[in-house]
Amino acid sequence: MLEKSTELHDKFWEIFSKQDRNKIDEFKLYMDKFAINFNLYKDGNFIEQSLPFDVIPRIISKKEFTEIEKGLQQRVQALNLFLEDLYTDAKIVKEGIIPREFVEQASGYLKEFVGFSPSKKIRAHINGIDLVKDSSNDKWIILEDNLRVPSGSSYPLSIRDTYRKIYPDFFEQMKIEPIKNYPSIIANAMDYVNTGGVNVVLTPGRYNSAYYEHSYLAEKSGALLVRPHELIVIDKKVYFKNYNGKRIRVGSVYRRLDDDFMDPKFFNPESLIGVPGIVESYLAGNVALLNAIGNGVADDKGIYYFVPKMIKYYLGEEPILKNAPTYLPYFKEDMEYIFNNMEKLVIKDVAEAGGYGVLFGHEMSALQIEDLKTIVKANPRRFIAQELIEFYDEKCYLNKDLQDRKADFRAYVVAADDIKVWNCGLTRYALEEGNYLVNSSQGGGFKDTWVMEL
Repeated sequence: MLEKSTELHDKFWEIFSKQDRNKIDEFKLYMDKFAINFNLYKDGNFIEQSLPFDVIPRIISKKEFTEIEKGLQQRVQALNLFLEDLYTDAKIVKEGIIPREFVEQASGYLKEFVGFSPSKKIRAHINGIDLVKDSSNDKWIILEDNLRVPSGSSYPLSIRDTYRKIYPDFFEQMKIEPIKNYPSIIANAMDYVNTGGVNVVLTPGRYNSAYYEHSYLAEKSGALLVRPHELIVIDKKVYFKNYNGKRIRVGSVYRRLDDDFMDPKFFNPESLIGVPGIVESYLAGNVALLNAIGNGVADDKGIYYFVPKMIKYYLGEEPILKNAPTYLPYFKEDMEYIFNNMEKLVIKDVAEAGGYGVLFGHEMSALQIEDLKTIVKANPRRFIAQELIEFYDEKCYLNKDLQDRKADFRAYVVAADDIKVWNCGLTRYALEEGNYLVNSSQGGGFKDTWVMEL
């Protein structure tokens, strides 16, 4: 089902229909010059591929986006309070709001960091929150929280620049909220927690799937783009070694490495990437890391179930944006419901990401469902089940024709002295009709998101 027609959509199609369709090919060529790639390791091989994109933007009214913004600010505030509480007093666990064993079994929970508070007590600085719009009630639903290393923000920035160049007259006729401030929002977050020194974006290198984004955000935010071997830790302080051999103190690191690869002295000693000693510097308060190490506990799909309770516990408020109806086989009554309704639920492995480990009950045979019940019963903490949300399609210009595709929306929320929601986001769409998986790692594409005034 397509999103309901609005004055904004009508205005877009009225103007866009008058544009030269041949410019779409020009648009694609220009985007190719940006070298917007999503790099994958598949079957043991490194594959550098162009990320599919669509010229037709998603359109959200300013009024509607304001409500989304309020809900996201509320959610990220609660998640930050949860992370700080969990790694210090753990009151939410002691008071039984979240079972202790449930937290301690989360793959992203790092007990070694209990008792440590980072700079300004902010842990989730740069967040990607994934939403869909339910076609049954027009409500936005949160599907997932990404509080470790969310990616994708550079793609709409690039496609927006292309609109201005290829369709300058058309673009000027649309009252679109500006988005160029995102790198400055990132820079402000780095400055806010900086412990003394320059800001850097830490990348594992060009073979990372989001390397284009690392370099883009470093350049636009005024930070240095550095690889792990270009940083050195001396006396628990982090320095950048420039090409002249000069050491420059680093005070804030926007890291694009997962926890396990940050420091071979602290995590995996066999790792060939990472910065030896950076965790010790971090724990000494001599460098800020965006995002904090240990945030993965809040990314856990099982912990997602408890976010509405976090909002009530820490803020005394009802959630503005709801979760998808979710069931935990960890709880007996939920397991019974899941087993009785598995054919209409979505089953997710909490250890997987990027669209992997997702099973749709309606696509499974009776035998497969029985096998899955056995697996879930043996390890209930490993899974969650959710009602299948029939979310809206978006129009996509594919194969020189307009086609409908399922699409979600990743919003970017940055916490510093206040919590800012970027006036844009990453709309991801499935390449195949009827497919619910829109992740880039599953072959999904992306499009711009226009927040517009009527």
